[in-house]
Formats: sequence, C-alpha cells, structure tokens
Amino acid sequence: MDTYHVVLYIHFLSLLVGFGAGAVETVCLLKLRAAETLEAAVPWGQLAGQIEKAFPIAIVGLYGSGIYMTHHFWSFSTSWVVIPIVGLAVLSLQGPLVAGRQGHKLKELLMANGPGPLKAEARKQTVNPLLWGAGFSNEGLVLAIVWVMTEKPGWGGAIAAVVIGYAAGIGLSLRLARRDAVETAPAAEPA
Repeated sequence: MDTYHVVLYIHFLSLLVGFGAGAVETVCLLKLRAAETLEAAVPWGQLAGQIEKAFPIAIVGLYGSGIYMTHHFWSFSTSWVVIPIVGLAVLSLQGPLVAGRQGHKLKELLMANGPGPLKAEARKQTVNPLLWGAGFSNEGLVLAIVWVMTEKPGWGGAIAAVVIGYAAGIGLSLRLARRDAVETAPAAEPA
C-alpha cells in the first residue's frame, strides 16, 4: 500500500465520520420534533450534543487529506478540487455558527422547561428552520461534493451540483421541520 492510498482512505474515513454524524443528527432532529415532553426530548438533545464533536474531526481529516492529495497529485485550479474546498468551508462555518448555536439555544430552552410537557418556546425551537436548514443543507452539500469529486465536471457543472445539493437540503428541511409532519398514532381505547 502506498501513501496515496493511505491518505485516500483517511479522506474516505473522514467523509464517513461526517456523513454518519449527520445521519445521527437527522434522527435526533426527527425525534425532537416528535417529542411532547421533556423526558422524550432530553435523550435526543443529549445525543445531538455528543455527536456534534465528530464534525470537527471529519472536517480536519477531509481538509488535511484533501490538501495532501491535491498538492501531490492534482492541482488547486481544477473545478472538482476548488468547489469541494469552498463547500467544505461552508460546512465548517455553517455547522458551528448556525446549527451549533441553534442547538445550544434548544438545550437552554429544554433545561429551562422543567419536567412534563414541552412549553411553546421549546417546541418551537425543535422545528426551528435555521437548525433544520443547516443540518439538511450540510448533508445535501456533502452529497453534491461527493458527486463533484466522483464525476469531475467543469466549473458550471460543479457549481450547479453544490447549489442543487444545498437547495435540496433546504427544501427537505422546510418540509420535514413542520410539526404537522409528525404522524401520530391513534390513542388506544382504555380497558
């Protein structure tokens, strides 16, 4: 095994860590949206707070391995290298500055809520469009970046791909964040 393949493996592993953490975060958002009580919301909020730590590891791994491979094997002037770097910069900023801040705001509201049913402010924050939009647009952007790096399109195709991926993530988040999207099971008859 040569250095290139080791670094490529680190690149893929970093991608999997980031995307896997994003998938867990999506489950947390869906469960928080459905939560009616503090007791139902807390485990998912805690898990989201813990999984948040995986994103910087993924970002550093992707940047480090990507820069190494580009420096040694490709060029920093090609579309399929530059556009993913820009996309990764968006992920690096949007994650902590938007999703992270909104997640911490939700944490504070849940802590202030007290036991029992979620109060209006906490329920509203569980479906905050900024929280959901950042999470889903990040996942859409990652999928678009993977497409760009696989297909290696020109500048127009690369830009279109990341714009479409980002927009699809936003669109999906707006649809799923609605509380009325939660399907509730009918209540059982008392015995």
